Amino acid sequence: MSPPLILLSNDDGARAPGLAALAEAVKSTLAAEVWVVAPERQRSAASHTITLHKPLRVKKIGERQFATSGTPVDCVYLGIHELCPRRPDLVLSGVNDGYNLGADVFYSGTVAAAAEGGLRGVPAIAVSLCPGRDGFADAAQLAARLAGALLASPPPAQTVLNLNVPAGGARGYRWTCLGERRYADVVSARQDPRGGTYYWIGGGIDEPGVVPGSDCEAVAAGVASITPLFLDMTCRPILDAEPKWQLPGFDLA
Repeated sequence: MSPPLILLSNDDGARAPGLAALAEAVKSTLAAEVWVVAPERQRSAASHTITLHKPLRVKKIGERQFATSGTPVDCVYLGIHELCPRRPDLVLSGVNDGYNLGADVFYSGTVAAAAEGGLRGVPAIAVSLCPGRDGFADAAQLAARLAGALLASPPPAQTVLNLNVPAGGARGYRWTCLGERRYADVVSARQDPRGGTYYWIGGGIDEPGVVPGSDCEAVAAGVASITPLFLDMTCRPILDAEPKWQLPGFDLA
């Protein structure tokens, strides 16, 4: 029987220390075949961007390791459908240098890489660490343990786990919901040397909103958070209640 095949990716780049730590932890903890397909450069906040209108380049940078010109989603797509010798049993994305909490999951390339695995029917985990910390090895070990649990008991289809590890390593873990992470809404307009206007958008992190049982609450308490994300974004309560909005001139079929 072949060992499980685990596909690793990230959004910090193919030579990022968090990715190397994750590969080492998986190899040392699990009897698995590890393949790495990651962007050739930093692609943070790429969200679920997929490249459809220009070619993708792939460079082999090591044994079972590839760097691509594309996004994290491109990497997982290529890994599943082309570069891996068989279908992966698990996708691991990270370890990201910086949290992915609350609404970050909509922007994160780290989470998007894992979500692409989930959309393709492969169980997946996104792993992120408190920014600027030298704790990749500890976060990777926790991720490897979680990966082993998923291999033994896969989650429901289209479910992705979002793991965030606090500063100093985790004393434990909690199952959490998404929290409320707020950013300052900033648009900075500037002039280029030819008189044209360009913009920098996005501000720093404000204090998070207090959501009981959330990922933000867990990491603030020094505990790792594991948030199950369901990729079917249908709002079932509205469907179940039958929407009351009326559209004049049109019949509800």
